[in-house]
Amino acid sequence: MRYDVIVIGAGMVGTSTAWHLQKNGSKVLLLDKKLPGSETSYGNAGLIQREAIHTHPFPRQISEMVRVLPNQGTDIRYRIPAILRYHQALLQYWKYSSPASVKKIEAEWQTLIEHCTNEHQTMITASGAENLISREGWLQLHRSEETLKSAIAAADKDREQGVEHNVLTIEELKAMEPNANFDGFVGAIHWLNSWQVSNPSALVKAYAKSFQEMQGEIRENDVKEITPEADGWKVFTDNGTFYSDDLVIAAGPWSNELIKPLGYDLPLFPMRGYHQHFKITGKNTIKHSMFDMDKGFVMGPMQQGIRITTGAEMTTMDAPKNFGQLNTVLKLARKILPLDEAVESEAWAGSRPCMPDMKPVIGPAGKHEHLWFAFGHSHQGFTLGPITGRLVEELIHDKPLTVNVEPFNAQRFSKS
Repeated sequence: MRYDVIVIGAGMVGTSTAWHLQKNGSKVLLLDKKLPGSETSYGNAGLIQREAIHTHPFPRQISEMVRVLPNQGTDIRYRIPAILRYHQALLQYWKYSSPASVKKIEAEWQTLIEHCTNEHQTMITASGAENLISREGWLQLHRSEETLKSAIAAADKDREQGVEHNVLTIEELKAMEPNANFDGFVGAIHWLNSWQVSNPSALVKAYAKSFQEMQGEIRENDVKEITPEADGWKVFTDNGTFYSDDLVIAAGPWSNELIKPLGYDLPLFPMRGYHQHFKITGKNTIKHSMFDMDKGFVMGPMQQGIRITTGAEMTTMDAPKNFGQLNTVLKLARKILPLDEAVESEAWAGSRPCMPDMKPVIGPAGKHEHLWFAFGHSHQGFTLGPITGRLVEELIHDKPLTVNVEPFNAQRFSKS
């Protein structure tokens, strides 16, 4: 069967891209080996982060590097095989993390983030998903006066970028979340215009259902190969072959596997995260997601329970799960909230697609006509899916662009 566009990858980015294309007149097929919202877009902190206007550079201070090296941290851990496999990308990551580079990168990154809530709202309204959204913001908890003071100064400056916040004392925190124990904390920042999502997978599925209601098609197929043809693209799957004029690769950390046979080798590397849910009781009910800034984990109220989400683990895609980081996080989380009964028998683990310059790849592939990339959003694919989808639709339909995509082009690494 032939389509105007085939989108490979049914996470938040791919589903949003398919939605925008179908809404604007294309006949679209969305392909993934799993149902929409079942992989990386399932396992996140459930935040649409309007405040996330800063990137996460590679640590350059000696004190920070010494802290990470013992590999016992709650925010970041690593495995040696992954360091060896992705060493070139990590070297680029270090290079792009110089203060001058970060300043330029963040200015470009912010052109995407500023649209995140507005673009989500368009799709939330169309899909009838308001019941999944809370607009009460989330809480960034601090254990030291030094980090809190620094964060407040940065947040005050961020008001210039449309980011809204309040500073909270411990007494104010206790009033907002009476079930939480804030011993050991000194205060918090309440990010006001970022949104919470009570079930991230359900939001992607709602967007996917809206896409289908516009006559878009979804197939749960495993893509084996993509091949250019004179008039477009041929996509081989485990259950049929499909044809299209345009092809969008939005497969997150799996994207490189699909495009390498075509001559592309982008410095994409995965960062793994873990989460586990705990049964909600009268003693641990909370209204806001809470991020322990000094320890690097999130506690959030979800439909499935209280979700505890770790920081990042640098590992390979096929490496077995290692629950050491999560177990350490849970010891800290249980001091804040009573977490007695786990919902799942085993914690979830999944990988996020990262690029060394901390920016996604959005735009034409470069070597092939009618091939488009939309991946590499690191921890913000859930936040940036709708604006990315809008941009890809504008590119394919040759419209004026909402955001200049030149900083996100796929060719930027061959120039460096």
